[in-house]
Amino acid sequence: MSIHTIGGHYTFELVPFDFFNKVLATLNIDFLFPDGRNNFDRFGHFFVGVFAYPLAEFTYRKKYITTVFTAILFGVFALGFWGALYEAIEMVYAIKEGGDAGAAFLGSQGDIWDAQKDMLLDILGAIAVSVIFFFVWRNKDVD
Repeated sequence: MSIHTIGGHYTFELVPFDFFNKVLATLNIDFLFPDGRNNFDRFGHFFVGVFAYPLAEFTYRKKYITTVFTAILFGVFALGFWGALYEAIEMVYAIKEGGDAGAAFLGSQGDIWDAQKDMLLDILGAIAVSVIFFFVWRNKDVD
């Protein structure tokens, strides 16, 4: 949550993230983290995926879902849905508001595929944290 608080304070495009931008540039993953762009937004979207863990754990502990694998799928799909919904909200606001305010809220920084990459990173973050969930909960019985 603090990542989004920082992004909201500065706007994601203007967060002082230079050191990490240089580190990400060395990874040669230009598709997701292009050089010359403030990648704090993408970093934040990846960590939105962390919320898949509590969703999976809640549904598994409460026995709304009875298998670890299904709880993981629920967490990943739920985060994918909310990520897509937020991107749609961003698009509608940017169209309605227009101008600099709409562009600042959208935060695409000139990348026409920004929304799709943000959703992908939401889902990749959810998958990464779901691996941890699997190893923590695979052999535990829920009381």
